[in-house]
This record gives sequence, C-alpha cells and structure tokens, in this order.
Amino acid sequence: MAAHIHSIATLVPPLRYPQEQIRDFMLEALPADERARRLLRRMYSQSAIGFRHSVLGDLAGPVAEPFFTRDAAGHWHTPTTGLRNARYAREAPALFVNVARAALTQSGFVPAEVTHVITVSCTGFFNPGPDFHVVRGLGLAESTRRVNIGFMGCYALFPALAAAEAFCRADARAVVLVVCVELCSLHIQLKADHDAMLGGCLFGDGAGALVMSAREPRAGHTALAVRALGSVLLPDSAAAMAWTIGDDGFDIALSSYVPDLIAAHIQPAVAGWLALQSLTTTAVTRWAVHPGGRAILDKTAAALALPPDAVQVSRDVLHEVGNLSSATLCFVLERLLRAKPAQRDETICALAFGPGLTLEMALFSPVVGA
Repeated sequence: MAAHIHSIATLVPPLRYPQEQIRDFMLEALPADERARRLLRRMYSQSAIGFRHSVLGDLAGPVAEPFFTRDAAGHWHTPTTGLRNARYAREAPALFVNVARAALTQSGFVPAEVTHVITVSCTGFFNPGPDFHVVRGLGLAESTRRVNIGFMGCYALFPALAAAEAFCRADARAVVLVVCVELCSLHIQLKADHDAMLGGCLFGDGAGALVMSAREPRAGHTALAVRALGSVLLPDSAAAMAWTIGDDGFDIALSSYVPDLIAAHIQPAVAGWLALQSLTTTAVTRWAVHPGGRAILDKTAAALALPPDAVQVSRDVLHEVGNLSSATLCFVLERLLRAKPAQRDETICALAFGPGLTLEMALFSPVVGA
C-alpha cells in the first residue's frame, strides 16, 4: 500500500526584495569594518539569488513599526529573541493556514477527510501552535491528530514525509496534511560575523504544504507515489552547520566548507542508498535538489555527474526566493512538476541537506488515477 502525494502548494509573504536591496540594507547596518563589507559584497554577488520575500518591511526603508532600530548615535540594534519569536507568533499562523488550505483544495479532499496534520518549522515556537491554527482555520475535525516537527532545519520536510507515510501505511483511510513555514528573515543578525552575514544573504521567508494519503489518485489526476525514504549522516561534518538559540536571536553556524563536505561524501551516500532500491543515478529521470546555495548545487551536480539541466529548477527556485529552509523542497517539487508533467515511467529523486550534516533522500514515481 503506497502513500501518495496528491497535491503540493507554496506561498510567500507579499513583500519581495531584490537581493541588491537587502545587501544595501546590510551594508548600512554593518559596523565600519571594511573587510567585512568587502566579504558581504562578495557573498551577495556570488549568491545566484535574485529576490527574497520577508514579513519585515524594514528592508525597504523606515516603517511605522520597525523591527531593527537605531539609537540617537546612529547605531543599529537587533531585537531580542523574545521579540523575534513574538513576531513569528504573529505572522506565521496565517501562512500556515493559507498554504494548507491551498494544498487541501488542490488535492480534491475535503476538510472532514483530513485525519492528521504535521507542521514543520525551525524559525519560531508558540503554543497552542501552528497545528492548532491549521485545524481551527480549515475547520478540520476536533479529533485530527497533530504532530509538530521543530528545529531540524533545511531537511525537515523529509522526517515529516516519513511520519506522514507511516500514518498512511498504518491506516488506509488516513489523509495527512503536511505544512512547512519558515520566517528566516526574523533571525537576520546585524554584525560583522561570517556565519551571520552568510545566513543573512541566503535565507528568505516562505511556506509549503502537501497532502498525502494511501488512497489512489482521483481519475485523471497525477500523484507522486512515495517509493523510498532514506537518511545518512555525513562523516566529520557535525560542526559545519548548526543552529542555536541565543539572547539576541537564533545563531547560525554555517561553514564555507559545507559545499566541499557535501561534494566529498554525497556520491557514495546517494549511490549506496539507490543500490538498496536496485537503482543507479542514471536510472533517476529527474532530480529535486534542495537549493541550499549556489555552491551546494554546483558541487552536488558535479559529484553525482548529473546532466547540466538536472538541477535547473533548483537554481530557478534559489534565484526566485532564496533558501527557505524546510519549505524549499515544496517549491522545487511544485515547479519541477509544473515545468514538465510527470510521466508514469519516471523516477524522481529528492535530496536535502541540514545540520549534522544530514543528507535526506526520497524517491517518487508518478501515478495517474484511473
């Protein structure tokens, strides 16, 4: 009994910033450290990101309710962790509810059929949480089972898929709504620190949702059957990417060596896992790779010897919205299927990376309802 992804929806906040505009804001806010300013300019020029979305209006100029403030001497101050999280609690529920509603509408299921809600985020916490808001906002049954997956980072959609698949395998009637929302811009740090500047250069705000069920897709509708899910911890890489909670926001550790670590280990990890499914990389017809950054896409494609256009959709997503942490793979999968309708004989492989370094993998096959 295979679990099927029946629909995928994505959503971004309405405020859309050219990457150069965010760069100029960061340059203005940085201390007078010319070396750091040169590094920041280089990061932005090499990012391959054209635009990012945010719930914050500050990045375009003064606003009535500033998130970042300046004192009389002109020094910038960033919000405390409490203020950042309060903004998350204010902004996130609507994104959770609206993207969930879009995915449910596209799926063909109705609210009364939803049995489980899985919410995913690493950029904020509150309770009653987003799962509660999705149940109430969509008018789901009071008995809907709820799970929240928090603080796992860019690969967190995959543990959510694994949980959703388990629910579907356990109950043929299960209909699982998976919803990811990340408000990464709330954790921008205004300091001349390499990791903080790199994080501020890459991440944007966005939401993704999908509906999974063991039920066959409705007539004429294409779903993605989940063939396999896998996870590998890459060796000697735990310190390269980390995410902790500090007094002035969430602090990221993001080594410039992450792309090289991925390049060194991804081929044997992916090839070994595919071999367990009796496949090779050449048997994969399409790739959905998490666009963690330009260098990550470059190194992944080279290490796996992929055709030049294999990660083009991932590059397009990176250019359009940046890295959206756990929500990003929804954008890649949605655009991958929009660019070219799925064929029955295809094998789609999705990859994502996150703290650990963790490599998550998934195999999908299109199924057309009879």
